[in-house]
Amino acid sequence: MNTFIIRKSLYIIPYFAFADLFSQQKITGKVVDEDNHNLNSVLVVNISNNKSAHSDSSGQFVIEAQQNDEVRFVKEGYYRSDKKITNENINTPFNVKLVRAETLIQEVKITYKPTGNLEKDTKYLDGSRKIAALKSSMDEYMRSPLNEPLPNNSISTTFKGHDFSVGQVDMVKLIGAAVGLVQKAKQPKITKPDYFENQNFMNRLKREVNVSFLTKYGMTEEQIDRFLVYANDTRKLAKNYRKNFNIVTIENELKVAFAEYKKTEKIGE
Repeated sequence: MNTFIIRKSLYIIPYFAFADLFSQQKITGKVVDEDNHNLNSVLVVNISNNKSAHSDSSGQFVIEAQQNDEVRFVKEGYYRSDKKITNENINTPFNVKLVRAETLIQEVKITYKPTGNLEKDTKYLDGSRKIAALKSSMDEYMRSPLNEPLPNNSISTTFKGHDFSVGQVDMVKLIGAAVGLVQKAKQPKITKPDYFENQNFMNRLKREVNVSFLTKYGMTEEQIDRFLVYANDTRKLAKNYRKNFNIVTIENELKVAFAEYKKTEKIGE
């Protein structure tokens, strides 16, 4: 009888050792951009087991994964990339390439043509009352008497070269003033969406945002739609993100909403 138990144990122990080894498999690799430059701080998420990691300064990453797991790579300013893990990926490090997302720059038209008179041009370009008030306060401060005499820091004219800027327009200051005005342009205001804007946002959300984490709870398509309506109402998704559709931020908002939703609703029934 003892011999039988010992023989049986010899079969069982390797089985559990192999299962434990398989469950602890890890994949390694490097994340690069289109020019093969290393990308750091890339979020690496194993969708299949909810494990996550980040790439280091050299683009290297390590994460637990098994064959057929789906791993996602996300970084702000780049298109996300999904990869299904094969047996070769487990045994050999591999590279993941992220493509930079296009940035739409709003066209800026400057209708004013500089005259070359710096004082006149700056007055035209600088329309901010707050800046004017600040300059006035600074001028008043600069005209106030000093509490202590300043040391003479001037350079003798003997050592000075010819001043080529005499009589010339300081284009650097002029362009700087123009750029300052451009940077003051505000982002589109957050406004309440109408019916059509709300519907368009919801359709885009279901089309582009990954909601696979909901199906793991056994939720049907109808239940997922009901939750998305709840998340849109409670987190104001269409109002805040229809003009600036940030996928990573929206996914985080959905997870926050789901944490509250499952407290009061039956999931997967």
